Amino acid sequence: MTAEGCAMVPTVRPSNTAEASTVPRRPPSTVADAVAGGDAAADAWVLRFEGFDPATEGVREALCALGNGYWGTRGAAPEASADAVHYPGTYLAGVYNPVHTELGNHSRDDEHMVNAPNWLALSFRIGTADWFRPEDPGVLDYRQELDLRRGLLTRVIRFRDADRHTTTVTSRRFVSQSDPHVAVLETTFEAEGWSGPVTVRSAVDGRVANRNVAADAALTNRHLMPRARTEVDDRTVLLEMETTVSGVHIAMAARTRVFEADPAGADRPGPPREITLARRFLSEPGSVAHEFELHLEPGRPVRVEKTVIVGTSRDRAVVSAPFAVTAWMRRVADPADLLIAHEREWRGLWDEFAVNLDDNEHQSLALNLNTFHVLQTLAGVDADLDAGVPARGLTGEGYRGHVFWDEVFVYPVLTLRRPDLSRALIGYRYRRLAEARAAATAAGLEGAMFPWQSGIDGREVTPAELFNPRTGEWMPDHSHNQRHVGLAVAYSVWTYYQATGDVDFLIHQGAELLLEVARFFAALATYDESADRFDITGVMGPDEFHDGAPGAPGTGLRNNTYTNVMTAWLMARAVDMVAVLNGRSCRPLWNRLGLRPGEVDRWRHIGSRLRLSFLAGGVPSQFDGYEALPEFDWAGYRARYGDLGRLDLILNAEGDSTNNYRVSKQADVLMLLYLFSAEELRRLLHGLGYPLPPEAVVATVDFYGSRSTHGSTLSNVVHSWVEARRDRERSWQFLTRALDSDLADIQGGTTHEGIHLGAMAGSVDMMVRCYSGLEIRDDILWLHPVLPAELGAFSFSINYRDHPIRLELTSTNLRVTLSAGGAPPIRVRVEGQDAWLAPGQVRDFPLVP
Repeated sequence: MTAEGCAMVPTVRPSNTAEASTVPRRPPSTVADAVAGGDAAADAWVLRFEGFDPATEGVREALCALGNGYWGTRGAAPEASADAVHYPGTYLAGVYNPVHTELGNHSRDDEHMVNAPNWLALSFRIGTADWFRPEDPGVLDYRQELDLRRGLLTRVIRFRDADRHTTTVTSRRFVSQSDPHVAVLETTFEAEGWSGPVTVRSAVDGRVANRNVAADAALTNRHLMPRARTEVDDRTVLLEMETTVSGVHIAMAARTRVFEADPAGADRPGPPREITLARRFLSEPGSVAHEFELHLEPGRPVRVEKTVIVGTSRDRAVVSAPFAVTAWMRRVADPADLLIAHEREWRGLWDEFAVNLDDNEHQSLALNLNTFHVLQTLAGVDADLDAGVPARGLTGEGYRGHVFWDEVFVYPVLTLRRPDLSRALIGYRYRRLAEARAAATAAGLEGAMFPWQSGIDGREVTPAELFNPRTGEWMPDHSHNQRHVGLAVAYSVWTYYQATGDVDFLIHQGAELLLEVARFFAALATYDESADRFDITGVMGPDEFHDGAPGAPGTGLRNNTYTNVMTAWLMARAVDMVAVLNGRSCRPLWNRLGLRPGEVDRWRHIGSRLRLSFLAGGVPSQFDGYEALPEFDWAGYRARYGDLGRLDLILNAEGDSTNNYRVSKQADVLMLLYLFSAEELRRLLHGLGYPLPPEAVVATVDFYGSRSTHGSTLSNVVHSWVEARRDRERSWQFLTRALDSDLADIQGGTTHEGIHLGAMAGSVDMMVRCYSGLEIRDDILWLHPVLPAELGAFSFSINYRDHPIRLELTSTNLRVTLSAGGAPPIRVRVEGQDAWLAPGQVRDFPLVP
């Protein structure tokens, strides 16, 4: 297996060769400042916000979103509808809709993850006053807490209305981890020294649009049309909507019940008493609601319970979405029992995924938050759901909800704990293999060409243009040329197999994916007989600042080092794959693939003769022609613009292009040192006939690190990784920024469009694999810890070859504990020391600080 530990870069202090070399600073004023009243150390398991701030509400909504893999809902106020402050978005995994937009002098087609009906809607008013809004001037206290252990969001508001009546409203919600179709919103009203009526309206509102992303404001945003609205009974309403083009039916049933609640501190025996109320059924196209009136008195709080069930026509074994949700509602458990089951599921997930840090409260909170979002986005996914890894989770509409290559940062977190989740998610790619084959054929090539952005069926849905807010105009976007997404798919297949030994997966899905991607890149490579070298042209690497040579945007690059080295790795793995499966019972696989005589030998040839170019000092050139590009005026542009993360937009507004300079948005060549250790990368280049001495590795990290704007949240993860073994303090600085990517909204306004799932997962993976030096290679579990001084002790669990394993690390000791069980012993190598460990065994390995 390719190395999964930190890239082993020799320990040399970095040189300061360019102005971009510093670790990007966190914005001076961030959402994180509001957490726990500015002190996140209070509790590493509770994300707290004090007060209401319209300017950061969108970020809070994304951070406090709740989901279970089937669907997710932003942490928006139940009383609010979409406006300049609030955005109560709900998203169903895998539900997309293609739309057409006329834009004056041109038109375009796009595919969006659909903003589903708003089930949160629960508004109220005191007496004859206006309907309450969180930004009302009478709000005295406003507190919101996300309990990460329990997956429970609580909000407490205390306000005084125009009649000087003071009321406390406490709401809490969860999206069930135990029943994927269910969510609960519970709201308690308590009068302080007054009596009177409160009108409550509990609705399901399908009159929504996709308006979360300002850059998409000019695009068609209505994705739903009404189909049915029903009052199921005197407590339950049902709304059915349908996506306008993809034809997905979405049904939501909401049951609202009212109970006497216990005052704070009271302990009344027996079940709560339900209050019978007269209700009005409100129905209009796209919306249904029950409206009723409560009577409040001091010391007699009232609780409103709203249980919501969602289903779609994509669900398995259902007659129809409305029929299914109606049936499920009849037998759904009470909210109290649902919460118990929900919390039980979360306890199980945290037992498997928690990373425990000593004496790092803020980093612990960020780490737990990031892990939480990975789990609530993906832990509920199975093969029946047919969902991929959305780059922004189910928390917003950034990137239109598409699936990119971010999965390469996500799968390691899952595979080492719950490999079944990785297998289910890779199945998303397998079910779109036919479309990838068709795309390759249309391009005149063999194999499978996976799209840079994927949605419903695996077609390429990358927009052809990008909105530049600096000019107010659309600029060309050629990122569909990032063919390396297929290399990421193949890498994920192989690393999953290495971690699990799951040959059945290879036979039924994995081998076909990897070998068809290998065929595509073999077809993409052209042979130069005079030099006995292969070239790959017309592609982009991970760095989106270069989509062609100067003056030739969109034509792609020649011999991008990342693409060529990964292709060499892939050719070797394709040969290995055939060897692994030879002699096994997998005739249907071979029949589908139809391997030709000489095809495996050609893979060997390509894998040993791909062409690379180099800069001074043995630094691999990002692509042919990079050496001719001039240096960039970092000091001048930073003085003029400050943050240069989106330098492409800045230069476009000036009539210039990042294609013209030695600049990068994120790691490109350095991605190789994220995916492989320096030793493995050296072997790969040696196999191609190129040397990579240790000093060249150091020079490579220095060279590209000093020329990156870190305009992608993934950049901090990669740079933290490659710095870990040579400059631990610098690695920790990058990791701290990666951990805070969304908590601090480090890109200055993108988190409100959804969290960045790849960066969140990558920051967790830094702790698990990089700082522990964890690798799986040659059927050996390798551990070569490298702890920054700031980290202290930490511990976590993994699942390797059916062995639950606990790892506890300090600067001087590594303890490995295998749970009791029936799996065969495993071979472990710690700092070059080999040991065979059996189930139930505990072993301490001394470390040199």
